[in-house]
Amino acid sequence: MATSMHEHLIAKLKDRTAHLGVIGLGYVGLPLAVSMAKAGFQVTGFELDENKVAALTRGESYIIDVESADVAAMIEQGRIRATTDMSLLAEVDAANICVPTPLGKTRDPDISYIQSAMAAIVPHVHPGMLVILESTTYPGTTEEVIVPQLAEGGREVGVDFFAAFSPERVDPGNPHYQTHNIPKVVGGVTPACTAVAATLYEQFMETVVPVSSVRVAETVKLLENTFRSVNIGLVNEMALMCDAMGIDVWEVIEGAATKPFGFMPFFPGPGLGGHCIPIDPFYLSWKAKQAGVESRFIELAGAVNGAMPRYVVNLVTGALNDIGKAVKGSRILVVGVAYKANIDDTRESPALDIMNMLHNLGGDVWWYDSFVEELHEKVHARKLTTYDDASLATYDTAIVVTNHRDVDYAKLLAAVPAVVDTRNALKGFESDKITKL
Repeated sequence: MATSMHEHLIAKLKDRTAHLGVIGLGYVGLPLAVSMAKAGFQVTGFELDENKVAALTRGESYIIDVESADVAAMIEQGRIRATTDMSLLAEVDAANICVPTPLGKTRDPDISYIQSAMAAIVPHVHPGMLVILESTTYPGTTEEVIVPQLAEGGREVGVDFFAAFSPERVDPGNPHYQTHNIPKVVGGVTPACTAVAATLYEQFMETVVPVSSVRVAETVKLLENTFRSVNIGLVNEMALMCDAMGIDVWEVIEGAATKPFGFMPFFPGPGLGGHCIPIDPFYLSWKAKQAGVESRFIELAGAVNGAMPRYVVNLVTGALNDIGKAVKGSRILVVGVAYKANIDDTRESPALDIMNMLHNLGGDVWWYDSFVEELHEKVHARKLTTYDDASLATYDTAIVVTNHRDVDYAKLLAAVPAVVDTRNALKGFESDKITKL
């Protein structure tokens, strides 16, 4: 009896003879490619940024969760190569798409990067090829966008080629959960597609969770980040209410978190950042609107979270007023510009909005971040390179936007007349200089 294409690919995956491809070598794609290579696969990483390709070819990592030593070892062993040459997709048995999926100006999904990846894949589709989309998107993308292009020329999904979706679950900077030990949800367009895709991940991930359909897999990621967005919106609103009533919201959360069931602590902050939580819920609400369903929780949470940078600016204005200063003409230091602690990623960081708002009010705005070398986004602020007593003493106020672990907050509090703390980084310090979120 002849071996089917999906059985043949499963066999190649299990004995590690399959050649794997990863399109997009960023925060998702590079850790995935390295994990595949470390498991014994030959991996080709496709990346349009020539600087990234050159760095990887030299054995250098530009991602905080990937060690340069691991990249160098895989390069030296011939397990991984990085290239801008998309024609090499003809050589791979499976291609994982790990490209950005931003929102348009009207909060509509922008799948142009996915479309570009597909434009590169389609000319090189061959019998038995597997394509897995990992980029977060709306339910239906795989079946409506990926499959029709792969099916050109009469190819049948689940027979001649395989297509699946597996949501990325990267948490940059997390020392406990990384690619290999984060459970991997996967859903295929057909049962054969699910089987092949699940087999691929089983070769280098501890736990694989197959689901019944590709649309379920697509919606899983949206639920995960909508859950976070809505709960962060709730606790941000609680912070505003507690502030109005003179109650310490951080102590309230700490007390509530002692309940061993029915409560999960979320924490307020200056606004949402990163490529997932500020964006993914609106993919879901956009699709829901097409189905005639109003997503009120998502929209409300988005409004609350989106207003937090402006609220922080108001806190800064009040803190300066307390020391007899106006925003206009004051030297203001933003401490931490990454979107979360202990990473160098500034995508969608609320610090960017806060700095520009303060600049527009006439502030002389500066920033300090031990993890971020430079800002690629357009901001009206200068970088503080020397975090010492003399430099800090030149500022009228400071705002802790990102609570990196290596910041000397005692030094900051001693040198600056007023400090706005949006992350509870100054917990344990007693000073009338502190204004807490």
